[in-house]
Amino acid sequence: MSWKTRGVEPASKTLVSRKWTLLLCIGCFCAGMLFSDRMWMVPEVKSISRTTRIEDEKQNLVSEGCESRIKDGKHESKNILGEVSRTHNAIQALDKTISNLEMELAAARSAQESIHISSQISEDVKISESRGKRKYLMVIGINTAFSSRKRRDSVRETWMPQVDKRKKLEEEKGIVIRFVIGHSATSGGILDKAIEAEDKRHGDLLRLDHVEGYLELSAKTKIYFATAVALWDADFYVKVDDDVHVNIATLGATLARHQSNPRVYIGCMKSGPVLAQKGVRYHEPEYWKFGEEGNKYFRHATGQLYAISKDLATYISINQHVLHKYVNEDVSMGSWFIGLDVEHIDDRRLCCGTPPDCEWKAQAGNICVASFDWSCSGICKSVERIKEVHRRCGEGENALWNAEL
Repeated sequence: MSWKTRGVEPASKTLVSRKWTLLLCIGCFCAGMLFSDRMWMVPEVKSISRTTRIEDEKQNLVSEGCESRIKDGKHESKNILGEVSRTHNAIQALDKTISNLEMELAAARSAQESIHISSQISEDVKISESRGKRKYLMVIGINTAFSSRKRRDSVRETWMPQVDKRKKLEEEKGIVIRFVIGHSATSGGILDKAIEAEDKRHGDLLRLDHVEGYLELSAKTKIYFATAVALWDADFYVKVDDDVHVNIATLGATLARHQSNPRVYIGCMKSGPVLAQKGVRYHEPEYWKFGEEGNKYFRHATGQLYAISKDLATYISINQHVLHKYVNEDVSMGSWFIGLDVEHIDDRRLCCGTPPDCEWKAQAGNICVASFDWSCSGICKSVERIKEVHRRCGEGENALWNAEL
């Protein structure tokens, strides 16, 4: 029994130990699998979550970056528009300031010009002004040049009163007559000294702050009217060339009929062709401003003699620095009045021909204001012929002193 018992027991123990070993192995395997799953799965999940968070953060950053860029872009565009608007407003304000300064400068220049002109008043005018500035009917400016001494003497010997008679004409009839001349290019030279000596002898020259020159007639005309209106308070201001014959009493009576009109421009109105061809007389360098080739000028008074009212002379004086100068003086004068409310008076008695034309008209009782030859733009050989014109077409000395002006 004991032997069997000992023999059976070892067998059962072996069986039991194998089962436990198998179970233990299975348990260890399961434990190992569980452990390995935890070791590999957890980090993977964590890495996924980290990756997700990083990607989310990147997306957020990109989204925020885009939004910030869009916002910055909108803000920047608003800033640009605002800057443009402010710049535009600043430019407008600057333009207005410049315009105001230009107006003030023009006024200051005009005032300075008047002061400068006033300092050049001759002794007889100074005496007259010291007694009180009087009212005149007209101021006649005879345009002349340094080379025209003989022409001036021929005018003095015919239709222009001299010395005491000239002063009497100013005092009794309110008519001022002066030869108008500027200075030479070399101020104080022999030409200026000759003119100064001539003025001391006759006292009938009005010196302008202007350099003489044929191509500067438009500028000289502006300065003449500005100077005359500053020196004499007159109803009319007349410009005439020194080779034209004038009947002063008839001129005064003609102008007196228009005293009620404050803005009047009187002369022989014409509208000649605009000459574009170089080298010809009266060539217009700015011909292109008048339209196509073959066009004509606007209506303007011929340059031998014309008259303007005080308002127009004052307008020229105030605006002389901005009035455009064409090469032809009479064209310039007409252009200054184009845009103004001015009455143009076309009076053909201001442009009669020399004898026999003016003589026939005088015999018919229609005395001419001025006489000259169209072919010469003045009296041809005026120094030799003006005495004959005066004798045959003159109104007579008594007409001037008996006229009620």
